[in-house]
Amino acid sequence: MNVAKLAGLMIAAGVLCGNAQAAEQLTGTLQKIKDTGVITLGVRDSSIPFNYNLGGVRQVGYSYDINMKIVEAIKDQLKLPNLQVKEIPITSQNRITLLQNGTIDIECGSTTNNLERQKQVSFTDTIFIIGTRIMVKKDGGIKDWADLKGKNVVTTAGTTSERLLRKMNDDQKLGMNIISTKDHGQSFLTLESGRAVAFMMDDALLYGERAKAKNPNDWIVVGKPQSREAYGCMIRKDDAPFKKVSDQVIAGLMKDGSINTMYTKWFMQPVPPKGLNLDFPLSDDMKALFKTPNDKALD
Repeated sequence: MNVAKLAGLMIAAGVLCGNAQAAEQLTGTLQKIKDTGVITLGVRDSSIPFNYNLGGVRQVGYSYDINMKIVEAIKDQLKLPNLQVKEIPITSQNRITLLQNGTIDIECGSTTNNLERQKQVSFTDTIFIIGTRIMVKKDGGIKDWADLKGKNVVTTAGTTSERLLRKMNDDQKLGMNIISTKDHGQSFLTLESGRAVAFMMDDALLYGERAKAKNPNDWIVVGKPQSREAYGCMIRKDDAPFKKVSDQVIAGLMKDGSINTMYTKWFMQPVPPKGLNLDFPLSDDMKALFKTPNDKALD
């Protein structure tokens, strides 16, 4: 066999091997998206300013913007410029089940990455770090957790805040009457209407609910943080290729500074629907995260 023919066969073999490897690498969610031409996002109704519905028309928010950057990267990688983006409303209670059963492919909202959830799903690099606190009426006389003894306190069902609140109630024998609602909007309505004296949730979400209140200045966020929590985009467990794409996008936004612009847009400037400013400065935890992107749970 002459040298030219041998070289040709070797090149052909290399191409076939490369194609086989590429085909082999496309698995899990990426394969599902490639086959269907659709990516399905789990979206929240009232996780202001992370991911929320604006007037029944469209989704907006800090986490949603990050999710759309991930969608664009998937379009490029899979060479699907006309990739269809489908959005399905989810709640704190059903988000994990809908991801596991394939109804949604990714959820970027306000979901905490913790060790318990890591048994069921995987998380991308962290997109936000919060503390869990309470929102109360400014003139209501409640300054910290001990002031909640024997009182009605609301939180959102299926959240880490609900778990923490119930544990605190049992451990400290506070005798609180804990009310759980389906979403953050309903929880704040319970507080605003006087059915509860405090609303426990992640501090950034509390500021988001405050921003859409009838009279935002009536409400303050108080109490020593009961936990530090890391939000990540939630994906199916052990789907390394899909996680890799998502992590590259998130780390890229942090390394090139784009994330700072996104943060300012949603936390330091007026946000819809009422054009109110959450005025939630970048924390030291967030500054450290932007310098060193990671997917670590904080519990």
